[in-house]
Formats: sequence, structure tokens, C-alpha cells
Amino acid sequence: MPLRSPGAATVARDPVHHPLFARYYARISVSAETRMGMGGIRDRLLAGLSGRVIEVGAGNGLNFAHYPSTVSEVVAIEPERVLRQLAVENALRAEVPVDVAPGAAEALPVKSEAFDAAVISLVLCSVRDVPRALAEVRRVLRPGGVVRFFEHGRGGGQIMHLTQRALDRTVWPPLAGGCHVSRDPVAALREAGFELGPYRRLLMPEKGPVLPTSYCVLGTAWRPAAAEGPAAGE
Repeated sequence: MPLRSPGAATVARDPVHHPLFARYYARISVSAETRMGMGGIRDRLLAGLSGRVIEVGAGNGLNFAHYPSTVSEVVAIEPERVLRQLAVENALRAEVPVDVAPGAAEALPVKSEAFDAAVISLVLCSVRDVPRALAEVRRVLRPGGVVRFFEHGRGGGQIMHLTQRALDRTVWPPLAGGCHVSRDPVAALREAGFELGPYRRLLMPEKGPVLPTSYCVLGTAWRPAAAEGPAAGE
């Protein structure tokens, strides 16, 4: 089990509890692997990674089968109990070592600068505090460490933006396990001090109706290699 950093905040064992949504998400995510092409997205998200990787918000662990053999270890943090139990099952079938642990993105239970890479996949939409969560990702990455991200968020024109904001203020977060559809993950990464690499905006699904949840981005960022003062929590 990963060791807690002295600078990491203490959190409850199950800081997130959405059992009904978790079961629904587990079902639709499995069908999306082929129906929406998510399997191919996961391959692109994780290609070329190596060393120790932390996956923040691992969900039911569908990424685990897509990690390349160059990865020596994955520490997968998942706060929701139902999804975490499914992630443990998928970890047992993975071809790379995967350690699934409870914890919140805003207080990762691991040491600072302990990882070569971080993976965030459909996570920033639902964390309670995006800047704090990304500060934690920056803390646990070594200088120069890479972030791979696949997130959904704000997109489309003015009418879609208004629709997304209205959903976020009303029914969507309670129905969707705390998810928000109007956040801007690229801007959030930049504001958190990461260096943005190449990224691509895409629609999911690529064919069919465009929904408020359809606007996605797949890309790479880095923790700056040069010292810029202590990261949050250090």
C-alpha cells in the first residue's frame, strides 16, 4: 500500500459515496469500450508511459488492461467504494502491477515526487476542488513528470455553454455522481502550473447527437522540471 506523505492531508476512507451512480457508470463504461471507441482512447492515453504511475480517480479500473509493459507499477486511487471494488477485480487481471487504494484527489495518500507519470481520466469533472486536486497531482509527480489526461468539459457555442452552466447549477451533479459539464480541464491544468503539451479536442461519441457531455480533450502535460518553489502540501 502506498505510504502517506507527511504533507498530505488526512481524508475519510470513503470520501465519495454514490453507489447507485457507480453501478450505472460501471455498466455504461464497459459498453462504451467498443460502442463509443473508449478502448482506443485508453490505448492512446497510456501509450509510451513508463516507470511508476499514479492514476487519480481510477473508477472501475478499465484503464488497467491498457498500460504498456514499460510501466513498473500503477497506484490507482479511487474514492468510491463500489467502483474501487470493481477496480480491484480488474487489477488482478492486469499485466502490470496495480495497487488500488482509497483516497480523494484533493489529498492523495502518497509521498511527494514519488511518481514518473500521472493519469487523470474523466476525473476533473467530478472532484470537489479542481485547483487543490491538480496541486496534489503536481506534488506527487517528480519534476519533469508527465500527466496524461482525457477529460470532458466546456465546448460548443454560446447556447451550449449556457446549457452546460445551467445543468451544473441544477440537476446534473446530483444525478451524475458530482459530475460537472462546463469545467475547462485545459485551462485548469495551465492555471495549476503544468506545461501543456499536445492535446486534441474530440467529441464522444464521434457520431450521433452532440450532448452537453460530448466535448472531450485528450492530451499531455508536464510538471515543470525547473524548481518553482514547493508544490502544495510539501
